[in-house]
Amino acid sequence: MADVGEVLMSVLSTIRVPKPGDRVHKDECALSFSSPESEGGLFVCMNSFLGFGSQYVDRHHARSGQRAYLHITRTCKAKEDDNNSGSGHPPKKKPTRLAIGIEGGFDVDQQQYEEDVKVVILPDRQEVTSEDLGAMADVVRERVSYLVCIMAADSVSHTLQIQQWDGEVRQESRHAADLKQLDNGVKIPPSGWRCEVCDLQENLWMNLTDGKVLCGRRYFDGSGGNNHALLHFQETGYPLAVKLGTITPDGADVYSYDEDDMVLDSKLPEHLTHFGIDMMTMEKTERTMTELEIAVNQRVGEWEVIQESGTTLRPLFGPGLTGMKNLGNSCYLNSVMQVLFTVPDFQSKYVSNIDKIIDEAPSDPTQDFKTQVYTWDLLSNEKVEKYGLPNMLLFMVFSQGDQIGIAPQMFKALVGRGHPEFSTNRQQDAQEFLLHFINMVERNCRSGSNPSEAFRFLVEERIVCQQSQKAKYTQRVDYIVQLPVPMDQATNTEELQEAERRREEGDSSALTVRAQIPFAACMAALSEPEILTDFWSSAVQAKTTATKTTRFASFPDHLVIQIKKFTFGLDWVPKKLDVSIDVPDTLDLSTLRATGQQPGEELLPEVAPPPLMTPDVEVKGILGSHGNEEDDSLYSPLLCQSVSPVLDDSTVSQLCEMGFPLEACRKAVYYTGNTGIDAAMNWIMGHMDDPDFSAPLVLPGCSSGPGTTPTESLSEEHLATIVSMGFSRDQATKALRATSNVLDRAVDWIFSHLDDLESMDVSEGGRSAAESEGGRDPPPGPRVRDGPGKYELFAFISHMGTSTMCGHYVCHIKKDQQWVIFNDQKVCASEKPPKDLGYLYFYRRVAE
Repeated sequence: MADVGEVLMSVLSTIRVPKPGDRVHKDECALSFSSPESEGGLFVCMNSFLGFGSQYVDRHHARSGQRAYLHITRTCKAKEDDNNSGSGHPPKKKPTRLAIGIEGGFDVDQQQYEEDVKVVILPDRQEVTSEDLGAMADVVRERVSYLVCIMAADSVSHTLQIQQWDGEVRQESRHAADLKQLDNGVKIPPSGWRCEVCDLQENLWMNLTDGKVLCGRRYFDGSGGNNHALLHFQETGYPLAVKLGTITPDGADVYSYDEDDMVLDSKLPEHLTHFGIDMMTMEKTERTMTELEIAVNQRVGEWEVIQESGTTLRPLFGPGLTGMKNLGNSCYLNSVMQVLFTVPDFQSKYVSNIDKIIDEAPSDPTQDFKTQVYTWDLLSNEKVEKYGLPNMLLFMVFSQGDQIGIAPQMFKALVGRGHPEFSTNRQQDAQEFLLHFINMVERNCRSGSNPSEAFRFLVEERIVCQQSQKAKYTQRVDYIVQLPVPMDQATNTEELQEAERRREEGDSSALTVRAQIPFAACMAALSEPEILTDFWSSAVQAKTTATKTTRFASFPDHLVIQIKKFTFGLDWVPKKLDVSIDVPDTLDLSTLRATGQQPGEELLPEVAPPPLMTPDVEVKGILGSHGNEEDDSLYSPLLCQSVSPVLDDSTVSQLCEMGFPLEACRKAVYYTGNTGIDAAMNWIMGHMDDPDFSAPLVLPGCSSGPGTTPTESLSEEHLATIVSMGFSRDQATKALRATSNVLDRAVDWIFSHLDDLESMDVSEGGRSAAESEGGRDPPPGPRVRDGPGKYELFAFISHMGTSTMCGHYVCHIKKDQQWVIFNDQKVCASEKPPKDLGYLYFYRRVAE
């Protein structure tokens, strides 16, 4: 006892109590997915508050010299089955609330644990129990006991933060208090409602300003309504509507089109009385929006309905077959990471170098990208033994093969930090997350091998002026092929028309018919020439018609194809295309290889189109506009300060009303030459993924944006940061000037404009190690691999739901000639892989 007390007293100065803002990592190891439930428990440094698994705590002690650790172990309690039906399957209560981890909400199977906390002194791992502390000096006992209590309390709040979500919390509408209601004599009967436009009798909404009764939005499967209530708002601007059939004395569903959300209306009884509706006498006749969403989520959560219906799937366990826990709508992240770590480049970068990565990890590895990505080693036997084994309690009861699964909480927090969407627990688009993660890999692999090169390829765009027959060639870097879905090429048109006819007649028994689109038709839509009707031709110095064809200037080792299922309808309402596409197992894209400039083909002169300008400003030096032939300078930076573009305000406003950022709307109108809403919308659809999509409009030829004149000094700190990533000072300057001196946007800009920088000098730090050692100049432009355009399918990610912002993602991966389905913690042999319903498809090159 005396020895332990003396040791603890000697390390007391290294023990500190967490302050506000300190991150206490008591649920996950900083170097692996170990947790207090893992074998050996978790050791939390009592100075830095970093957690380490039993296999890594000695390494941390050796590097840091820290000796005092809080050892936390949790053992799983067996759940008591008070209501067993006798079938071996514990009955589950039907959800009545759109929530997770809350009474009445969806069951997240929160497991109960017994927790043991004690102090351990390294290197001998001497244990200090609560009984030991009782005999020690007051200063030792008080500090250690206080720390133990604080850390034990934090676990409760962490569980609530991760596992609780209430989707029914609604805010008071800003329009409710002063809502304008027209005295137009409209009185609404208590029943017998019909849409005033199409006579639909279901999903009806009454506008609370003028009493119009109109149908709701059309869902992706054709049901729901015909969007007449939404169109009425777009025409009138009247914001609030109540769903008829949900009105009861307790309330009703109220939607704000202006706020784009379900809201509360504290004056609802008064607003309904205006149109003759007495809330106290109304009865519910339709399902509320909450009940509809619960039904959708229940369908999403049923294994048999969503994936391979009617098939008993065989659970799989072993290296490369480790499942992942869902951290609250994190299935998009789980699916993408499962696929990426089957790619050899990612395995060799982050798995083969594990020891080196850990040895080089900074003092706080939780904030180090490389260290956190290494934890995705899903091939090791260590991961299998810890997380890839079945959860025996669930396995014995349900026989569904649920694994313990890894919980990537620390990784998710790091990759989502500062991002408006990926930092939340909301569902996200798997394609957007894939690009976001690749962007992070690019930032962190400026030297050495870069696994994202496996997906990187060059796209060549060839534009031919139809008046002069002269051509223009441009190249850009891309990582994903976005494949359009030509709905007019469906092979079951008659069935689709018949289903639509029956739906319009109100036949509720009519089955949903899925459009069947040939993959060849999608590829043809991608490769066929696009007609540009408002192309500015530098050859004829005027707008004319041109054709644009897109081809591969290089073929990547691994090809990602996105089926563009998410689009906008004619009324600009987002929708998902319910289609079946016969995606092939093998793919030959050789015919789509770019050929470059053709023999005898003339190129368009390298001049820019005249800028839009205010009528009272005469700009000198711009050929084809107000310049003269003696002054051949295209643009002067000084002119950019006085020239402001003339934009069609009505078009900009229409785009903003659709929810797009103001600067993106201004750029769309500018770059389409004020040619109308359709052209501007097409520009937005084609540039939504640009890193500088919402950045301020910068006129062509101007090196600066608003607030940054050409002579204004840039932040030396920002310049140094970008230069440290391997770029030259000139390149860093160009990136900062193009993004109004905002560092984060400048970094995104520079990685998306690598081809624009090829003519500028690249600093030594920007070359790969192989190039630097070879002493040869790097090739111009970004590094890309190239080879034959023949591929085989090895994985695909599927999405179920009406939007990328809801629903569920799973992935299928081909391993040893067997398709395997990964659905969070469930990993099973796939019997009927739904390859025709995928969203993202992953191909690898076939070696010739």
